[in-house]
Amino acid sequence: MLVTGAQGFIGSWLAARLRSDGAPVVAPEREVLDVTDPSAVRELLEEHRVATVFHLAAQSTVKQAYRDPAGTLDVNIRGTYNVLEACRTSAVPVERIVIASSYLAYGGQPDGPLGVESELRGMYPYDVSKACADAISRSYAHSYDLPIAVLRLANVYGGGDFNFTRLVPETARALVRGERPVLRSDGTPERDFLYVEDAVDAYLAVASTLDDPSARGRAWNAGAGEPVAVLEVVRRLIGVAGRDVDPVIEGKGTPPGELDRQAVDASALRDETGWRPRWDLDRGLDETYSWYRSELG
Repeated sequence: MLVTGAQGFIGSWLAARLRSDGAPVVAPEREVLDVTDPSAVRELLEEHRVATVFHLAAQSTVKQAYRDPAGTLDVNIRGTYNVLEACRTSAVPVERIVIASSYLAYGGQPDGPLGVESELRGMYPYDVSKACADAISRSYAHSYDLPIAVLRLANVYGGGDFNFTRLVPETARALVRGERPVLRSDGTPERDFLYVEDAVDAYLAVASTLDDPSARGRAWNAGAGEPVAVLEVVRRLIGVAGRDVDPVIEGKGTPPGELDRQAVDASALRDETGWRPRWDLDRGLDETYSWYRSELG
């Protein structure tokens, strides 16, 4: 099995789970495998006779995408179609390809949670990059009968995320340091939060659907389906840390490049595969803070 982006947050959890399940995993470092080079990807597929590909390699930060749209579009779009082209032309047939998308591809739509049939209306650079990669992936499935599925994940959190521009890692680090957490918004934006172990379960569930040829080209949602205000998440983390502080609210409204409310309807994945979140928000935040306290304390 190939996991691109295996040194990233979710990819590292996915690769670790696959290994613990006894699966042979190819997890090249980003310096070794350039996903924008289709010949390099194809050579790796053929050398290791890869049957299953989880493509997670991407520029995955909304703020970074807003600052560097060209770089984000290049990696997220060109990187995706190069991986797909490598799979299409590989001398070793690839049996399952799961592409990492995001619920941000739906863009800002007030009527939610959003089902997989909802239109992709991404407007900001990161959102558009994921919407394009999403559409390209489904196009390859339908045009070339490739065993591809797309997974649109909600806002994933958990230990091991060192991107401290994200809400949960930034808040956890501040609390471990004895500092007051800082909110870049006014605290009202709502997010659909999914613990990383549940995200890994979703990847495995989606991969299993590709044993049925009729599932090729499908998109799936995975999320809790219940958006929570970011201020509430910060307050819960403060409670988990046992601190008696108030966060510093620096922002007004929703920061540039971000959306006000996001949530997905994961009923299709639940009903057709049996997947469902096993971690509620309180349990997930408790586990997550324990990880940061251990690593950063």
